[in-house]
Amino acid sequence: MTEQEVNTLLAKLPVLKAEIAKVIVGQEAVLDEVLVALLAGGHALLEGVPGLAKTLLVRTLAAATDLPFRRIQFTPDLMPTDILGTEVLEEDHGTGRRSFKFNPGPIFASLVLADEINRTPPKTQAALLEAMQEGHVTYAGQEHALPRPFFLLATQNPIEQSGTYPLPEAQLDRFLLYVRIGYPTAEEELAVLRGTTGAAGQAVQPVLGGADIRALQALVRQVSLSPELMDFVNRLVRATRPATSEVKFIKDYGRWGAGPRAGQALILCAKARALLHGRFAATLEDIRTLAPPVLRHRVLLNFNAEAENMTPDDAVTELFKSVKL
Repeated sequence: MTEQEVNTLLAKLPVLKAEIAKVIVGQEAVLDEVLVALLAGGHALLEGVPGLAKTLLVRTLAAATDLPFRRIQFTPDLMPTDILGTEVLEEDHGTGRRSFKFNPGPIFASLVLADEINRTPPKTQAALLEAMQEGHVTYAGQEHALPRPFFLLATQNPIEQSGTYPLPEAQLDRFLLYVRIGYPTAEEELAVLRGTTGAAGQAVQPVLGGADIRALQALVRQVSLSPELMDFVNRLVRATRPATSEVKFIKDYGRWGAGPRAGQALILCAKARALLHGRFAATLEDIRTLAPPVLRHRVLLNFNAEAENMTPDDAVTELFKSVKL
């Protein structure tokens, strides 16, 4: 890519955020994390109580990126074929021959919303594993490639217990980021009330296409990261493992640590955040900002931590106090 092409691409990122801000009030940190996951080529899990515009955020992102979009509502009776697709028997009216044809399911879109993913049994949840990791779907022994880019955003409600199926750790690890959405501030909530109870709001215009996003994802991997920061990320991730960690918090409260995928995720996300802010080198601040959503679903705490209301975010805070650059 030429310098002019790079600058043209980067100039679209602030415009993209401005288009999404027409609909989504506040939640800047959440939006940044979602865009970081998109630019890094990963997937994101959004968690928040009902009414915090999780689904609206994904729909608005789809409108602003001009990507083929599908929404899957996860329910207890959803089957894997409802997501992946199935084969149907077709007859050639000219020859009378019959053959099976694969009909793609809603997973075959560039932007997929898996709404309330924890409301369906593990058998159906697991149907997403191959698509998220490999970028294709295998059905009847045949591989069917997913479109590029492929970005899956899943949502879940943290307060519902009845009729829900928590995601297993192996599947959580497939999500690049675990994004938590909190309540808006008083000013933001007032702006939401004004904007949604009056005349219709502004229409969102598409800013990025699939080719632009693929180019940005390739550009992310060219962002610079110093050897010192690379070493720091490696030591930070290794310090999450209770068996070998020297961090007292992890020794006392850790049950299981993050694997190498966490280090890869943290480095890619730091590079993506740098690019999102118009920089070509990742910094310690990028790593510090993205460590909680990268690690909170990869660091498991023991029963003592739960009894004392400790969270993985507390573990990340202690890690940054103990692991020095």
